[in-house]
Amino acid sequence: MDRQANRPTDISPEEWEIRCDLAALYRLVAHYRMTDLIYTHISARLPGAEHHFLINDYRRMFHEMRASDLVKIDLDGNKIDEKSRPDQVVNRAGFVIHSALHANREDLLCIVHTHTRAGIAVASQKCGLLPMSQHALKFHGHLAYHNYEGIALGLDERERLVRDLGPDHRAMILRNHGLLVGGRTIPEAFDHIYFLEKACEAQLAAQSGGAELVLLPDEEIQEHTAAQYRHDEIPHWVDMAWTAALRLVDTKKSDVWT
Repeated sequence: MDRQANRPTDISPEEWEIRCDLAALYRLVAHYRMTDLIYTHISARLPGAEHHFLINDYRRMFHEMRASDLVKIDLDGNKIDEKSRPDQVVNRAGFVIHSALHANREDLLCIVHTHTRAGIAVASQKCGLLPMSQHALKFHGHLAYHNYEGIALGLDERERLVRDLGPDHRAMILRNHGLLVGGRTIPEAFDHIYFLEKACEAQLAAQSGGAELVLLPDEEIQEHTAAQYRHDEIPHWVDMAWTAALRLVDTKKSDVWT
C-alpha cells in the first residue's frame, strides 16, 4: 500500500513518512509483546527548528496505532494544530521523559520507553545488565542508568535524565522502572529496544538456574564484541532488519498508513 496515498494535505510528505514509520514501530513493539496497556511511549522528532515531536494519543493501544493517531507537541507539552484533533490526549510522564531527550539530544530522532517484565526485573537488580550474552554485549560500555524518582511528573527530573544518559549513550536502564533507548533513525531505535529487551530476558532465564552458575565472557571478549557492534556495516543490517519487520505490519494491518 502506498503510504502517501492517505496523506492529509496539511501534512508534509516528510512528516507523513515519519508518522508512518513511528506508527509501524508502535505496532512492532506490540507484536513483540513489549507493551504495558497504554502506559509507555515512543516518540519521534520532526525536522525543523521548532523542536516539535510526535507521541502517542494516550487513548489508543499500540497494536492499533495509525499515522494519524500520533500527536504533534512542542517541548512545553502544547499540542500543535490542536483545533483539528481536540480529543487527543498526551500522557504527562511521557511528555516529561521524551521532551527532556528531544530538547538535548538532537542526534536522537526516536525515543522508546518500555515497561516489560524482563526490563523492570533487570532494572530492579543491583547488578544491572550483565555482560553475559551477545545481545547484552551490544550495550557493553554504552549503557546508562537513571535512579528511580517516582512517576515522572516533575519537570525538574528532565535535567537528571539528560545528565544520566550523557552525550553519547543511546540506551539507559531506568532503575525500578524499565528501559529507554534512542535511535538516530526509527529503525535504529527498534533495533536497540529489541536487543536490550532480549538481553534482559536472557539474563533472567540464566539466573533462574542460580546466579552463581552464570558464565561471563572474558573482559577482552566483552570489549571486542562491543566494538564489533560499532562496525560500519551495522546501520545497513539494521535497515535490512527493519524492512523485513515492516512486512509484519504491511501484511497484518495496512491501515497503519492512515
